Amino acid sequence: MKKLVTCLVLLAVVINTALAPGQDKGEVVVYTALDREYSEPILKAFEAKSGIMVKPVYDAESVKTVGLVNRLLAERQRPRCDVFWNNEIVRSIQLKKEGITAPYDSPAAKDIPAAMKDPDHHWTGFAARARVLLVNKKMLPDQKDWPTQVGDLADPKWKKEAAFSKPTAGSMSTHAAVIWASAGAEKAKAFWEATLTNAVLVDGNAQVRDAVVAGEVSWGITDSDDAHGAVVDGAPVAIIYPRTDPAGPGTLFFPNTLVLMKDSPNQDNGKMLIDFLLSPEVEKMLAESRSAQIPLHPGIPPPHGLPELRPEQILKVDWQKTYESLAPSASYIKERLNK
Repeated sequence: MKKLVTCLVLLAVVINTALAPGQDKGEVVVYTALDREYSEPILKAFEAKSGIMVKPVYDAESVKTVGLVNRLLAERQRPRCDVFWNNEIVRSIQLKKEGITAPYDSPAAKDIPAAMKDPDHHWTGFAARARVLLVNKKMLPDQKDWPTQVGDLADPKWKKEAAFSKPTAGSMSTHAAVIWASAGAEKAKAFWEATLTNAVLVDGNAQVRDAVVAGEVSWGITDSDDAHGAVVDGAPVAIIYPRTDPAGPGTLFFPNTLVLMKDSPNQDNGKMLIDFLLSPEVEKMLAESRSAQIPLHPGIPPPHGLPELRPEQILKVDWQKTYESLAPSASYIKERLNK
């Protein structure tokens, strides 16, 4: 019997030793709202570095973020996702309020500004974007004629000449909630009533960019990463940081956020993925890529091709109030769109 036990122990040692160099390090499931063309190379880099298999679920342009959030809520009893890579901030706050996120204070986030992190560590921001105006310079050759603010979407001067994406999904839904929270319900309703009849509604931010590039409209509001793509492609366009917004003076600026999901199957691997994504190296990769994400870590050069965005140009946002405005804002806009 002792010989049998000894043989089994030795066999186990041999097997473990043989498996060590290429041992299965498990997997991590990530739902990501950042465009696949930008997030996929980053996730593959983590997979190669860590040996952990990444199983990503990407969004659809027409239901940006909202579709993934609804999926996470539907799976709350049996979580499948370990990390939610959100491309904005308000719906990460929503998930925390719903009680389906787990706190994680990543050591990789120590240099990220406190304003870009949840005080309870349920989400952490990185790699930010701005909401910008994209102008077709062939259609508007004189800069004196260029729009200067988000409110111009509602100006009859630009009837069917400006484009915006659905205010019920993606960063446009966040923008709508910011307007509702800051301007108040009545002013927000007036803005959307005018905008929905005046401007051209398209499915997503990429479609706004494409409409401007194609000359289907003179200008539109989109995210800085989509606008940057048009500049990189050599399109005859210009990027403008809005000087005012229905929510107040300045340009809306917000980060991607990372969330560790509560009771997910691969918690440790999820934390490793978050650490990797929050690293300066990843922010540098995203800044240098076509997506031109704006780094939050100090010392990383801003994306080439984007105008400088100074701190005093940034719209001041109460994110908690914005979260509370998300539901009434979306409800009103959906009702208005269904008329």
